[in-house]
Amino acid sequence: MRFLIITHVLHKPIENSWFAYAPYVREMNLWLKYVDEVEIVAPVTKQLPSAIDTAYKDDNIIFTQIPEIAFVSLGRCVRSFFSLPFIIFSLFMACKRADHIHLRCPGNIGLLGCLVQICFPKKVKTAKYAGNWDPNAMQPLSYRLQKKIISSTFWTKNMTALVYGNWQNQTKNIKPFFTATFNEADKVTPTPREYSGHLKFVFIGGLVEGKRPLFAIQMVEKLNTLGYNASLEIFGDGILKQDLIAYCNSNSLNKHIIFHGNQDKNVIKKALQTTHFVILASKSEGWPKAIAEAMFFGVIPIATSVSCVPFMLNNGNRGILISDELEKAVTEVANHLPDYNLLAEMSKKATLWSQQYTLEGFEYEIKKLIVA
Repeated sequence: MRFLIITHVLHKPIENSWFAYAPYVREMNLWLKYVDEVEIVAPVTKQLPSAIDTAYKDDNIIFTQIPEIAFVSLGRCVRSFFSLPFIIFSLFMACKRADHIHLRCPGNIGLLGCLVQICFPKKVKTAKYAGNWDPNAMQPLSYRLQKKIISSTFWTKNMTALVYGNWQNQTKNIKPFFTATFNEADKVTPTPREYSGHLKFVFIGGLVEGKRPLFAIQMVEKLNTLGYNASLEIFGDGILKQDLIAYCNSNSLNKHIIFHGNQDKNVIKKALQTTHFVILASKSEGWPKAIAEAMFFGVIPIATSVSCVPFMLNNGNRGILISDELEKAVTEVANHLPDYNLLAEMSKKATLWSQQYTLEGFEYEIKKLIVA
């Protein structure tokens, strides 16, 4: 079987290997165990791999390079517009060669892939929609179009679209799904935390506007002003890093806030084993792996009610759902902190829930989508 991946993820060639964003590649490596040959259609960058990149395990990848497209400035719009005919032609020919078409959405390349796949109604298709599938979410037009196309049983045939969360009134194309990071062997009974002393918080993710890392910093800052001994470790990098460091410097937060940059899975895993809380106040999410990974080790999630987060936190029974307004969020967290028994129970429930979703179970579900 020839398996085609259409994605916007930037790829980095090093000798005979292809590197890309590690969580995406680790997932695709599971898919590729069950195919004979693979073709990837994606943009390429000259940047060297970083700590958050890893390589595909398949050595026989057929790679079709296409330009990266974006519409964030006039110059990028013009270049992207003139690239469209070449990209669409490349996608069409790749779909024609494929036995199984796999789309990675949402993204600009994913949108083009959604349009091109309509021309191949008899081919088997899957789509991984890694964004927020909430029908009521406010999203860009391109995201809404991708959701409309892949869920439509008129335009899109032979499609299984994997989405996060179990939403009402969905078409037969839509299959609720999950993702995983850890193996069965990683399961441990977390060491019980002590919530009466130093409280360790963690933020894991890109230091970008959508993830709201400043919100996490200010939450810990305000908890300290309320008399709690709280610290925050930040794992991740991004365009806001220097601004965040400047904020910590100007507000004398350096003893409370620690920036670690991008780190590999094992470093983060070790940190999670002694952390009390993970903060994710995102504006939008798909399946927030930072939360699921932290819960695996008994870390209590503190998160805004977006996408499938209320499901993950069981509407507040295995985590703290917060407002997207800072003062209200701090109050909600502070109201929970004196109840040590409740926090310990939340930690146990978080672990039990998250440890259902292992890589072995994830691979089993993926295999069912490929192997008839």
